[in-house]
Parts: sequence; C-alpha cells; structure tokens
Amino acid sequence: MDRPATVILCGGSSSRMGVDKARLDWNGVCAIDRLVALSHELGIGKVLTAGADHGLPAVLDAAPGAGPCGGILAAAERLRGEGFARALILAVDAPTVAASDIRPLLEAGEPGAAYEGLPLPMVIDLAAVPATMQAQWPLKRLVQTADLAVLPCSEEIRLRLRGANTPQERLRLLADLGPSG
Repeated sequence: MDRPATVILCGGSSSRMGVDKARLDWNGVCAIDRLVALSHELGIGKVLTAGADHGLPAVLDAAPGAGPCGGILAAAERLRGEGFARALILAVDAPTVAASDIRPLLEAGEPGAAYEGLPLPMVIDLAAVPATMQAQWPLKRLVQTADLAVLPCSEEIRLRLRGANTPQERLRLLADLGPSG
C-alpha cells in the first residue's frame, strides 16, 4: 500500500508517570486519541498500538519489557502481513506532536527519517527494518542501521516532541505549550 500505517508505541510500564500515559489528559483529549487524530489528519487510516491494547488494532510485545524496538519489530511483522510497506512510529508519551512536525518525515523518501537527537517520531520503510534487529536495541541504533535520514530539528519542534515521562515533565510541557497545545 502506498500510504503508511501509524504505530503508536505504548508498551512501557509508565512507572515514572505512575499512570498509563496513553490515557493521560492533554488539554481535554487523552494521549492515544490525540495521536489517532493526528494520524487521520495526515491521511493515515491504519493505526496500530504496540505493547498495549487500547481498543485499536494492537500487537503485544513478544516478551514483557521488550522496549520500543520490540514494539516496532512486532508491528512491522503485522503490517507487512497486511500489505503495508511504510510506518510512522509515534511515542504515546509525546502526544503534542503536530502534523507539521510529521510531514517532513513523510516527505523524506526512502528508507525513512527521524529528527536529529530524537529517534521518535520516525518514518521507516518496513523493508529497512534490519533482519538482525533485536528488541532491546536503542532506537538510535535502529535509525543508524536502517540508514534513515536525520533531519535538523528546531527548538520549537523539539519542545513538542520531547514527551513526558513524569508528572512534572507533563505539567512543564503543558505549561510551555499553553491551552491550545
């Protein structure tokens, strides 16, 4: 299929946040719903969660604590089986990402792209997911091994993409973004 699918990584334990990050309220909309709406705004109809079931099509990690690359491996296998060739990978803890942040990644061409210093979000051709990839790989290793383009990242974009792993980081990000963020 020409259009990519979206994979929302949400398999972490949320131990530092203390609650499921996918269900956290971000200015009136929970994180998972914000990312689904973003995907639809970008014209991406297929959305899959990796690591947890949130009422959408989902793949679970092969082993608990497999990490983000474990979720990407499981999602890539499923999406290839459904005829998809490309995926937009989003982190559930960064629901403030905007469509304007994602478009350059989608337009970067083969085999995909990520931002400098921020491996997520990324766009990756599923054929570029290395056969040697292990679930515990750091995301930066995946970006390098798959030879993804690394795009410059402005501070404005970095602010939206940095995500929140603790209640304090979430409050700071909400304050920085203001009521419409």
